[in-house]
Amino acid sequence: MNKGWWLIVVGAVGVAACVARGPESDGEAKPSAPVSSATKPAPKPKATATSTDWWTDYDPAHFAVQVRKSAAAAKVNPQLLMAILYNESYKPHDPEFERSWQKIDSNPALGIANMHEAAFEDTQRGRRMPGRTWNELPDHPELAIEAAAWHLSDLARGLPDRLRTQLTRDELVALGYNAGRGNMRLFANGRKPGSQAQSYLDRIHDNWQKSADAVRK
Repeated sequence: MNKGWWLIVVGAVGVAACVARGPESDGEAKPSAPVSSATKPAPKPKATATSTDWWTDYDPAHFAVQVRKSAAAAKVNPQLLMAILYNESYKPHDPEFERSWQKIDSNPALGIANMHEAAFEDTQRGRRMPGRTWNELPDHPELAIEAAAWHLSDLARGLPDRLRTQLTRDELVALGYNAGRGNMRLFANGRKPGSQAQSYLDRIHDNWQKSADAVRK
């Protein structure tokens, strides 16, 4: 699902919330009482990868440790894995939001890496993440990162030995993550990416340096 559609969905949710809340009972906004420095509440701490509300201040950089660990295990470029997370960060990752979205989307993508069920099951089958399920992804970002790392690893192994394109292997794997294994192989053999795939690749380029900085933290 593209970024523009999610912005429309989130905007509609916000409008609905305002309508449901309705106006003040007397039709006028009431000024709030001044808050002294002595009684001013302390600022809310930033959410982190280990907090229970990490999605309220979501930034893929918070998960640098998990990205490095999973990338090393799957033998993929941690910068690529982090860039994938940045590319997929346009979508709200509140677990309750994702579970609600499941009820209206026949083929939803879950977790901070926006993984579809078929991709998760194919990645898990017979050798990885025993006992874990796709439905756990919204609540377990570390599982989503691990699954994404192994999926990238599988995609990389599916590339031909000889590339007939100027795209790098990391670029092709990123395209495979977005457009699927079959399209990735077509791109590797010289097919030009379409507008949607190219847009995804452009965002990978935009997030590339930021991802390098994040995995070094």
